[in-house]
Amino acid sequence: MGPGPLVLAAGDAPTTFEGATNTVAVLLLLTEFAMLRAALSRSQVRLYAVQSLLVSLLAAIVAADRDLPELYALAAVSLALKVIAVPWVITRLLRDAGAEIAGSGAIGVASATLLALALAGFGFFVLGSLDISSPFLPQAALGLSMSIVLVAFVLMIVRRDVVSQAVGFFSLENGVSLASLVVAAGMPLIIEVAFLFDLLVAVVVFGVLMRVHHHRTASLSTVPLTKLRG
Repeated sequence: MGPGPLVLAAGDAPTTFEGATNTVAVLLLLTEFAMLRAALSRSQVRLYAVQSLLVSLLAAIVAADRDLPELYALAAVSLALKVIAVPWVITRLLRDAGAEIAGSGAIGVASATLLALALAGFGFFVLGSLDISSPFLPQAALGLSMSIVLVAFVLMIVRRDVVSQAVGFFSLENGVSLASLVVAAGMPLIIEVAFLFDLLVAVVVFGVLMRVHHHRTASLSTVPLTKLRG
């Protein structure tokens, strides 16, 4: 008789938890690319809110599956701060400034996207080669977190307006949050909440920067800052 049908071992098939968490992690990366391509500042802020909502959702999923009730509190604080408060503050500043169009990029949109794709792939495969295991999230999520951080750096570097650079910095923190859920989801809640308050400080700093810069240049573009070179 010939060989029987191939039967996959139970451990080879991804679980529902792994599938759900990997899907959310991929959506986080896709929203980062959408921010990079967005032409309107308000669109970037909305996409950041969506990305932050996905981070809160992922924290709740990990809390339910891994029996970590403190992550529910983290998800709630993240929801209040990053999904509601931060986008509201930035939108209010944009309304006061009367700015809609994000600043032009140092390179074209297509070139920036290709650069981001290359860096995202580099980050994903480099982290994958380290063979870091975690009891909380699949290893692929760690590679995706590095991809998000690198694409956020591209957004901050190539876009020439304060809002895009602020959104890039805030979304970089979302990538770090994803990485922390992978490797240290069980660390004390007070430490994780402290990171969120660091974000709040950054929001205040960028808010002051946006107000002062717009007052002096009547624009949110960072191009005039090149005139400060000695």
